[in-house]
Amino acid sequence: MLPPRWFLRVGWVAHRALFAVTGGRVGAERPRERRPGTLFLVTTGRRSGQRRRNALFYLEDGSNLVVVASNAGAVTDPGWWRNLQANPDAEVQLGPDPKPVRARRATPGEMTRLWPRLVTVNPSYEAYRTVAGREIPVVILEPR
Repeated sequence: MLPPRWFLRVGWVAHRALFAVTGGRVGAERPRERRPGTLFLVTTGRRSGQRRRNALFYLEDGSNLVVVASNAGAVTDPGWWRNLQANPDAEVQLGPDPKPVRARRATPGEMTRLWPRLVTVNPSYEAYRTVAGREIPVVILEPR
């Protein structure tokens, strides 16, 4: 059973605040076995031009980071993914120092290979795909 969206939104706001208050020392974690990591993705708003920071679960795939544009099962893509489609250059915060990345959608082959790993660490992704009724994009963040 999926938690209500309002509950997830409150958690995301608290998570961002904790990260900001601690200067990046708390709130971002590396992935562990059967558990995703948490990163902060900083994008540029496609209409506003303002910097936007979102907390996301991620996996490592070599030097790349992999995130899922699930939007908690909403029928629309998340704003951060729409921002990346307009401007794929972004930053990832895994601590106090941001790292530049370039985003792209996973190829079909990458999707086939990565989706089982993603669902293993977060089974909600499969439920989100069912509820959303859309293809959930898998996004590759490549170091720049």
